[in-house]
Amino acid sequence: MYGLGIIKGMAITMKHFVATYLDDLRWLTNGGRYYNDEALLVRQSLKGQGAITVFYPEEKLPVPERFRFVPFLVTDEPAAGQQWGQDWCTSCGICAKVCPPQCIWIERGKQPNGRPKPEPEKFFIDIDICMNCGLCAEFCPFDAIKMDHDYELASYDRTTAHIHDKERLSKPISYWREIAPKKAEAEASARDFVKLAKERRKNKKGGEASGQEERMEEAKARQLVYRGKLY
Repeated sequence: MYGLGIIKGMAITMKHFVATYLDDLRWLTNGGRYYNDEALLVRQSLKGQGAITVFYPEEKLPVPERFRFVPFLVTDEPAAGQQWGQDWCTSCGICAKVCPPQCIWIERGKQPNGRPKPEPEKFFIDIDICMNCGLCAEFCPFDAIKMDHDYELASYDRTTAHIHDKERLSKPISYWREIAPKKAEAEASARDFVKLAKERRKNKKGGEASGQEERMEEAKARQLVYRGKLY
């Protein structure tokens, strides 16, 4: 009433204004308050005082593992002198079928005799249409698609820069372990467990394990895979 709310609001603004300059003085001997990774972490934490503005692109907030942007294709580790290794993708087409905006286009490879080859010859994703939902990565039965963390994709030419081809989409598994180490480790453990469970069932003699035990083992393996994907 009678401008009391305005006075209170201005008091809060002045408090943050003064706290910002006091924080500048605290960081004066430690590299400064801005363009300093250590100071940025403090500013973005509960201990931060004053203005918490991030001066992008010189300063960037850390990207969490769960962050998802444009998908990429996983390959084996490349040999010396190569950019990527063997494709994990078998061009089954499930990702293209479950994609809500239908932004994925795949052309399956062919063997010399004309029969289909279990790897993509061409793979395109239109990043302007992609909604970054992650359904392609979730439904991929071979873990061949992961969600990237690179969000700086702006350009002036849509036709050449915003339609990613197989060459641009393919990245080795080491890249995934680098940007999402915990999730990659959980997925690897789940795959190892499934592989071990299959080998145990294969090596068991007839009548040793009941059908119910096998189904329980299989369900546990699927649960671990599911948890690994959604870590």
